[in-house]
Amino acid sequence: MLTPRQVEFFDREGYLVVENVLDQPTLHAVREEYAELIDTLYEGWWRQGRVDQNPKGLGFWDKLRIAYKAGCDWFQPMDISLPGDKIYADTPFHFGPAVFDMVTNSRLLDMVETLIGPEITSNPIQHVRIKPPADDLAQDEIRAHITSTDWHQDRAVALAEADETTMVTVWLAISDATYENGCLQVLPRSHREGIKPHCPKTQTAIADGQIDESAGLPLPVRAGGAVLFHPLTAHASLTNRTPDFRWSFDLRYNVTGEPTGRSHFPHFIARSRTQPDRELRDWREWKTFWEDSRDRLAQKPHIEIHRWSSDSPACA
Repeated sequence: MLTPRQVEFFDREGYLVVENVLDQPTLHAVREEYAELIDTLYEGWWRQGRVDQNPKGLGFWDKLRIAYKAGCDWFQPMDISLPGDKIYADTPFHFGPAVFDMVTNSRLLDMVETLIGPEITSNPIQHVRIKPPADDLAQDEIRAHITSTDWHQDRAVALAEADETTMVTVWLAISDATYENGCLQVLPRSHREGIKPHCPKTQTAIADGQIDESAGLPLPVRAGGAVLFHPLTAHASLTNRTPDFRWSFDLRYNVTGEPTGRSHFPHFIARSRTQPDRELRDWREWKTFWEDSRDRLAQKPHIEIHRWSSDSPACA
């Protein structure tokens, strides 16, 4: 649980850094699960002739770097969500036991409970972010999960159905997040200013002139730590200026029964103090939820996940 002082800080500033949320066995399990995944992906690309270096002797980061430079997409197969654009019957994603244990981690949920109460839903707006060094990025790379993230508010990049939903974002560091490798930055107390107009930029981002970006406060955090922030807190990431990757997950949780902001994607009850039998405890069910959603959505017209358009007055 968070202390009263931590809760008071979060309420006042709109964010909170908490170290040592995930223990070393949890971190190790997530890293191992993803290492097995990239081994499988890379082996397939090697057999297809899409990468030119034999996988023998290559480590996790080597395979990511080589595959990215070869134009092989490891992001979507590693993400814990369906994409925001067109969904196909074979669109890949990753849902495994280690990631599920991370999402339902008891210490993490204790923190969330302190902020939003004991009836907690795992919100489907969730992503892995494995960010290569800026020098390795393709010139046309715009995906926020790979390159630096523009200034935005989480409430604004969900659909309006969730504008009154009680929600919190938990950003988890799997590797150390530093100023040099592109940690998060926030505008303290910006959650008090309401929702800002957003525009399609490199990504969906706060419209020009709405905030003072120079006031951004970097939030370094060690592996296993977390940054919690209010859905109206303006935040972005810095550029990764190091030769190494930076790895994190961002997760959201909302009060059970309230709209998630992406209702066409599946959610589940992560904690219920009143009806604990409703809690999801099997990662395979979680995976099935997403597989069923993929099958359903692949047959339907694309559902737009953002509400902002370039022809709005704020974007002119």
